[in-house]
Amino acid sequence: MKNALVLGAALTAAVSLAAVEQASAQGAKEKCYGVSLAGQNDCAAGPGTTCAGTSTVDYQGNAWKLVPAGSCEEMSFTTADGREVMGSLDALERDVPKG
Repeated sequence: MKNALVLGAALTAAVSLAAVEQASAQGAKEKCYGVSLAGQNDCAAGPGTTCAGTSTVDYQGNAWKLVPAGSCEEMSFTTADGREVMGSLDALERDVPKG
Protein backbone atom coordinates (compact mmCIF):
# COMPACT_ATOMS: atom_id res chain seq x y z
CA MET A 1 0.00 0.00 0.00
CA LYS A 2 2.81 2.39 0.92
CA ASN A 3 4.54 1.77 -2.43
CA ALA A 4 1.27 2.54 -4.24
CA LEU A 5 0.95 5.84 -2.39
CA VAL A 6 4.52 6.81 -3.22
CA LEU A 7 4.02 5.82 -6.86
CA GLY A 8 0.74 7.76 -6.97
CA ALA A 9 2.38 10.88 -5.55
CA ALA A 10 5.26 10.61 -8.02
CA LEU A 11 2.87 10.20 -10.94
CA THR A 12 0.81 13.18 -9.78
CA ALA A 13 3.94 15.34 -9.55
CA ALA A 14 5.08 14.19 -12.99
CA VAL A 15 1.68 14.93 -14.54
CA SER A 16 1.60 18.39 -12.90
CA LEU A 17 5.10 19.18 -14.15
CA ALA A 18 4.22 17.94 -17.62
CA ALA A 19 1.11 20.17 -17.69
CA VAL A 20 3.18 23.23 -16.72
CA GLU A 21 5.81 22.40 -19.34
CA GLN A 22 3.16 21.86 -22.03
CA ALA A 23 1.38 25.13 -21.22
CA SER A 24 4.71 26.92 -21.24
CA ALA A 25 5.66 25.37 -24.59
CA GLN A 26 2.32 26.47 -26.03
CA GLY A 27 2.96 29.99 -24.81
CA ALA A 28 0.13 30.02 -22.24
CA LYS A 29 0.70 32.84 -19.76
CA GLU A 30 -0.90 34.04 -16.53
CA LYS A 31 -0.70 37.22 -14.46
CA CYS A 32 1.51 36.68 -11.46
CA TYR A 33 1.50 39.29 -8.69
CA GLY A 34 4.45 40.11 -6.48
CA VAL A 35 7.23 38.67 -8.66
CA SER A 36 8.61 41.61 -10.63
CA LEU A 37 11.50 43.83 -9.72
CA ALA A 38 10.90 47.57 -9.44
CA GLY A 39 10.22 49.03 -12.88
CA GLN A 40 9.86 45.62 -14.55
CA ASN A 41 6.15 44.92 -14.11
CA ASP A 42 3.79 44.43 -17.04
CA CYS A 43 0.94 46.88 -17.72
CA ALA A 44 -1.54 48.07 -15.05
CA ALA A 45 -0.03 47.35 -11.66
CA GLY A 46 -2.77 48.88 -9.52
CA PRO A 47 -2.94 51.93 -7.24
CA GLY A 48 0.27 53.91 -7.30
CA THR A 49 1.22 52.75 -10.80
CA THR A 50 -0.14 53.46 -14.26
CA CYS A 51 1.28 50.91 -16.67
CA ALA A 52 4.26 48.74 -17.57
CA GLY A 53 7.49 49.56 -15.81
CA THR A 54 5.92 51.80 -13.18
CA SER A 55 6.23 49.66 -10.05
CA THR A 56 8.56 51.27 -7.56
CA VAL A 57 9.27 48.41 -5.15
CA ASP A 58 10.80 44.98 -5.78
CA TYR A 59 8.13 42.26 -5.55
CA GLN A 60 5.37 44.88 -5.19
CA GLY A 61 2.22 42.98 -4.26
CA ASN A 62 -0.15 44.77 -6.64
CA ALA A 63 2.23 44.68 -9.61
CA TRP A 64 2.02 41.74 -11.98
CA LYS A 65 4.16 40.12 -14.64
CA LEU A 66 3.11 37.59 -17.27
CA VAL A 67 4.70 34.22 -16.52
CA PRO A 68 4.29 30.73 -18.00
CA ALA A 69 0.90 29.32 -16.95
CA GLY A 70 1.14 27.14 -13.88
CA SER A 71 4.42 28.58 -12.61
CA CYS A 72 3.29 31.63 -10.62
CA GLU A 73 2.52 30.10 -7.26
CA GLU A 74 5.78 28.12 -7.35
CA MET A 75 7.91 31.28 -7.61
CA SER A 76 9.66 32.47 -4.47
CA PHE A 77 12.16 35.24 -3.84
CA THR A 78 14.16 36.59 -0.95
CA THR A 79 13.73 40.32 -0.45
CA ALA A 80 16.59 42.70 0.39
CA ASP A 81 15.53 42.56 4.05
CA GLY A 82 15.60 38.74 4.07
CA ARG A 83 11.89 37.95 3.82
CA GLU A 84 10.76 35.05 1.62
CA VAL A 85 7.91 36.11 -0.72
CA MET A 86 5.85 34.04 -3.14
CA GLY A 87 4.04 34.79 -6.39
CA SER A 88 0.25 34.96 -6.33
CA LEU A 89 -2.56 34.76 -8.89
CA ASP A 90 -4.34 37.53 -6.95
CA ALA A 91 -3.11 41.02 -6.06
CA LEU A 92 -1.36 41.17 -2.70
CA GLU A 93 -1.33 43.89 -0.07
CA ARG A 94 2.35 43.40 0.79
CA ASP A 95 5.08 45.77 -0.34
CA VAL A 96 2.67 48.31 -1.84
CA PRO A 97 4.16 51.81 -1.68
CA LYS A 98 2.24 54.44 0.22
CA GLY A 99 0.56 56.64 -2.39
